[in-house]
Amino acid sequence: MLRDPAALGPEMSSLALSVLDLVPVRTGQTSAQAVAASLTLAARADDLGYRRYWFAEHHNMPAVASTAPPVLIAAAASRTQRIRVGSGGVMLPNHAPLIVAEQFAALEAIAPGRIDLGIGRAPGSDPVITQLLRQSGTAGDVERFPDHVQDIALMLQPDGATVQFTSGGEYAVRSTPAAGGAPEVWLLGSSDYSAQLAASLGLPYVFANHFSGQGLDRALSLYRDGFRPTEAHPEPRTFLTANVVAAPTAEEAAERALPQLRMMARLRLNRPLTALETVEQARAALAAAPDPQEEQIHAAALANWFVGDAGSVRSALQAFAAQHGVDEIMISPVAGAYAGEDHAGAPGRVQTLELLAG
Repeated sequence: MLRDPAALGPEMSSLALSVLDLVPVRTGQTSAQAVAASLTLAARADDLGYRRYWFAEHHNMPAVASTAPPVLIAAAASRTQRIRVGSGGVMLPNHAPLIVAEQFAALEAIAPGRIDLGIGRAPGSDPVITQLLRQSGTAGDVERFPDHVQDIALMLQPDGATVQFTSGGEYAVRSTPAAGGAPEVWLLGSSDYSAQLAASLGLPYVFANHFSGQGLDRALSLYRDGFRPTEAHPEPRTFLTANVVAAPTAEEAAERALPQLRMMARLRLNRPLTALETVEQARAALAAAPDPQEEQIHAAALANWFVGDAGSVRSALQAFAAQHGVDEIMISPVAGAYAGEDHAGAPGRVQTLELLAG
């Protein structure tokens, strides 16, 4: 259910909105069609004035095609003019820090001043895929995550970084030969650890509220109270993510939320994953075989989601931002599709962005 703000806050224009995209894949849709739909959505977000558009990193999931954020970011950058594009995030233990730095330095050269590098510590998949991703050795050393974050930030700077040899001597490392600027680095997470690390490094921080919402207040308090100012970031800077569905009516919004709710329940209950159902498939499955466990998960999720008509969602997002002292919300538009809607498009997700933009 939507939060019920006591009163309508300032106009929505005072709250910046951004987009988090997992490139959802629904029944009957190919990866090519899912990517095409997301790139169309990115272009529309650019037109509508959204602040940034980030791609998540997930692997080996039937309903998620955002496996390679740098590739998707490059494609989105080529189809947009103003909006910042980036990762939400690159799961760093899956990659060598130098490769990440090189990829995002190249993206900065493609779209100067518009690239964000959001970094996370989670695997983004199951243990088998995690092992395959980390076969390269020390890149998968989670214990060295703080060092790797700092290494990337240094290598992205125009002056690069310096390797110190234990036997003496130095070696210069640059992510690109002649950088004119650097992507903005953000630390992502949903735990005390990520909040405290971002604070200690003086980095901007994003709490992944769309994932669970648990521990939000504590994480923000730890980040803000423990923040160590740097020249680049003299003050703590943060925003929140949220799962959102907006539609002309509350009834349509509730229906469009069903496919994503069903997928979340399958994840939580460790059941086989599938491509996202259509609204009709999800509705029929719930009617044919009611499941108290699934219904409980749906109810818990909806308590943290923003689902409803445009006015209700806009006011609830405004109240949510004010409650937590942020001026930006990154929405994950989780609106599902009805049977017969264009497989190369995402009408429900486009509709959510358009309605919230006003």
